[in-house]
Amino acid sequence: MSDDKHDHVHGPDCDHDHEQGEDVFIVTDENGEEHEMVMVYTFQSQEQAYAVLLDRNDPEADGVIFRVEEEDDDAFLVNIEDEEEWERVVTIYNEIVAQEGEE
Repeated sequence: MSDDKHDHVHGPDCDHDHEQGEDVFIVTDENGEEHEMVMVYTFQSQEQAYAVLLDRNDPEADGVIFRVEEEDDDAFLVNIEDEEEWERVVTIYNEIVAQEGEE
């Protein structure tokens, strides 16, 4: 998958907190509960950026993957609704995790 890469590029004007060097986002789940999420990883697939976030207060919980969309100079985290896109992104993320586990 040569079009896939991972990195993390952030500007000083990010629309979220930077506590202790972490990128912290407030994410509301399907039950209306807010969670402090920390961006731990970004990667790209088919010229689209994705971000992996973990619950700051429950680091053992599964990570959540969002699509990163940009408008003007702002970046937004968007739920992945398309099942085919979701399956592709999860497969790529699992491959990245497996590769890092081998290192």
